[in-house]
Amino acid sequence: MNGTAAIFRGVRKPFELREFPLGDPGSGELIVEMIRTNVCGSDLHIWRGDTDMAKMGVAYPIILGHEMVGRVLRAGRGADQDALGRSLREGDRVVWCYYAPCGKCRACLRGQNHACMMSLASLVRPCEMPPHFVGGFATHYLVRRGQKVFKVPDEAGDAEVAGANCALSQVVFGLGKAGLTFGETVVVQGAGGLGLYACAVAKEMGASRVIAIDAVPARLELAKRFGADAVIDVGGTEPRARIEQVKTLTDGWGADIVVEVVGSPAVVPEGIKMLGRGGRYLELGNINPKQTYAADPSIIVGNNISIHGVSLYEPLTLERSIDFIARARKRLPFDAIASHVFPLAKIDEAFERADVFAHSKDAVTRVAIGLKEN
Repeated sequence: MNGTAAIFRGVRKPFELREFPLGDPGSGELIVEMIRTNVCGSDLHIWRGDTDMAKMGVAYPIILGHEMVGRVLRAGRGADQDALGRSLREGDRVVWCYYAPCGKCRACLRGQNHACMMSLASLVRPCEMPPHFVGGFATHYLVRRGQKVFKVPDEAGDAEVAGANCALSQVVFGLGKAGLTFGETVVVQGAGGLGLYACAVAKEMGASRVIAIDAVPARLELAKRFGADAVIDVGGTEPRARIEQVKTLTDGWGADIVVEVVGSPAVVPEGIKMLGRGGRYLELGNINPKQTYAADPSIIVGNNISIHGVSLYEPLTLERSIDFIARARKRLPFDAIASHVFPLAKIDEAFERADVFAHSKDAVTRVAIGLKEN
């Protein structure tokens, strides 16, 4: 039996649909039939060449896509339960940690498998070697031993749950690492997919006030629906004015936490200045290497500011994200995170559209590849 993958062969090159044999799942492995995969910002960065995988030693072709949900097709020996011991059967919907830590490096041995460099390497292995299906833009995916799997509850829809992995889990884990506590104030720089989730999660964790900042008015309106108490439109304003507006909205003190999910180094100095004394800057969006910004370290030292850089997440975070979606789906528009859905055969159009939307005044935050949605 074969499956089809949209393989990526280099910067801005057309994707190629290619068939590969599925094979049989090994011990502890699952073959999953894909339902939906969102186009994450990191996928766009690789497609554009902002993150040049070839220069980082990655051998093309590869299969992109990691923000996904699927349905169990076949289970290998010992793969009949999810990470929490719940029974798994053919047809059950699942999400899984898209990375596979090595378990042997210093980061893994000190309990920080989200910091394992092999975790990142596991996302971009060449697809021409078995097991082939290790990316979300395909009809199937082989979940390997070591990738934690969680069963999706019936009350969570396909469109809602796809974003749990990675965007929602990233902000849940990041805000936890930044130590958000009840009654604190949070500024979210950027109201794209991660930013909308950050607004919702911050309110769920007890933030007294959440302020969203973006240049797209429609996204700011959507941020309000996700829990933002106030919004700041970047258009026509200067950094100094935005900083003063944040201070005014936080009783003159400044924010306790600022979350960067724009993905632009230029916003970092502004965000740091929005913090009050003892504040924490949570850096999630800037993943492209060799991009820099000018900074005044005395602000960090003088105001006792901490900077937290967070990549990936701990496995249980994914289960908590699914639970949050199931509990909050009736009051939060999770299905609005991705506004355009394309079939796998039109993946080139999907990426081109996502690239245009990233620089437009459209409200879209995610484009998705839908395969077998309910």
